[in-house]
Amino acid sequence: MSTKEIIEQGKAILGIEFGSTRIKAVLTDSDSNVIAMGAHDWENKLENGIWTYSMDDIHAGLRDCYSDLAKDVKTKYGTEIKNLAALGISAMMHGYLAFDKDENLLVPFRTWRNTITGEAAAELTKEFDFNIPQRWSIAHLYNAIIKKESHVPNIDHITTLAGYVHFRLTGESVLGVGEASGMFPIDSSKCDYDEAMAERFDKLSSSHGFGRKLRDVLPRVLPAGECAGKLTAEGAAFLDPSGILQAGTPVAPPEGDAGTGMVATNAVAAKTGNVSAGTSIFSMIVLEKPLKKLHEELDMVTTPDGYPVAMVHCNNCTSDINAWVGIITEALELFGSKTDKGEIFTKLFEKAATGDADCGGVVTVPYLSGEPVTGFEEGRPLAVRQPDAAFNLANFMRSNLYSALASLKIGMDILTKEENVPIDRLMGHGGYFKTPVVGQSFLAAAMNAPVTVMENAGEGGPWGMAILASYMINKAEGETLPVFLDSRIFAGTKSSTISPDADLVKGFDKYTENFRSALAAEKEAVCWKN
Repeated sequence: MSTKEIIEQGKAILGIEFGSTRIKAVLTDSDSNVIAMGAHDWENKLENGIWTYSMDDIHAGLRDCYSDLAKDVKTKYGTEIKNLAALGISAMMHGYLAFDKDENLLVPFRTWRNTITGEAAAELTKEFDFNIPQRWSIAHLYNAIIKKESHVPNIDHITTLAGYVHFRLTGESVLGVGEASGMFPIDSSKCDYDEAMAERFDKLSSSHGFGRKLRDVLPRVLPAGECAGKLTAEGAAFLDPSGILQAGTPVAPPEGDAGTGMVATNAVAAKTGNVSAGTSIFSMIVLEKPLKKLHEELDMVTTPDGYPVAMVHCNNCTSDINAWVGIITEALELFGSKTDKGEIFTKLFEKAATGDADCGGVVTVPYLSGEPVTGFEEGRPLAVRQPDAAFNLANFMRSNLYSALASLKIGMDILTKEENVPIDRLMGHGGYFKTPVVGQSFLAAAMNAPVTVMENAGEGGPWGMAILASYMINKAEGETLPVFLDSRIFAGTKSSTISPDADLVKGFDKYTENFRSALAAEKEAVCWKN
């Protein structure tokens, strides 16, 4: 069957992911080969002290992304998407979308990037003896409750961005278990919210006057492979206002970008892990057994099929790199250069590879927003150097690339050195790895472990969501997600593996010492207000 016939017979599968800077769509065939793509660029806004995206931006961005995909299909194959075999929605995890019973949004969307729930997160962590990070949905809800925000009495339900878009497409208030694990702690044996913790939350919240039970407020939970509803006529029109796309497509449980990253890198089995590096950066390590004790730097979440995962999540990764590339691009334009920005990124990454192993006394702190792993509620991007530093372009760019990983390394050292968690395979994906070798070798040095990058490293999220949608409709009876990925998706996939270089490991360790020292200056910089 030709690709055109696959599309026309409704056998193609769609995955869409809302990233921090791009909404991306991937259309695949039944073997998960990418046959078309679409994208929409967007950016969060800091409004009244809250990092947010407007509902108009969410709606328009989704439609423009799908329209871009439809144009790609039309251009390549001369046809249109009328029906799909399956689809799935993914998005950046966590955050807070609160609605009343009439589906009115009560307060602007509070994204994962906000670090405004410190008191609530600390109280829940103590109550549960389980780390509740500030960005988790339950921390946002409890923070609103204890601060007696005016919208709280009107709350009917809360969800995440992926859950909201899924609801608009299907009418179902549901989340995949991996995404749900970023709202509230999960009992992996049941693939559902932890019942004992839910009961404790109900007692806590009722003492502050909140009259609703948590389970009535949160979406229900489904593991990968289950059907989470079908595309309704209203949902089809919401996604494709042209009216070409028809209703009836089965829809997979909506997942977070952490879960789709694990799927896209085949890192869902025990002792495997992945690092997703884009606007934020996080590692996901699938555990064989529980950790020995609570670590507030480590989050406990799950794979899309419900297995426990230790996660180190850092709010800041490539945003400051992007800002500096923007400055350099602007300087080039002063001299009449019209160089493609992608080429500028590649050249600067390659230049960074020629710098000193420890960046020659140059340190950058990329904190555009707060960074809980190192104890910051706000951020101020910072660049400092020793007076005798080897301050050149190579070391400056290398420092930017190192600093994007430095906070992650601080968290991961707890997992590997204190908890002695074994890692057989570490996969890298995201925009940080688009330039071959450079980011991969730096991550190997930071983690002191081999790092593998696959061909799809730059655009893994929506593809991972499409694979989850494929798993829903194509899995054999009893076929687990790891087996499905190993046997059907990644058999024969091209990849490259880089082992850590001893000199780079030593250099990155030295840089991390300098980075930690620079955080004292970062604390002072945070005091600077406009």
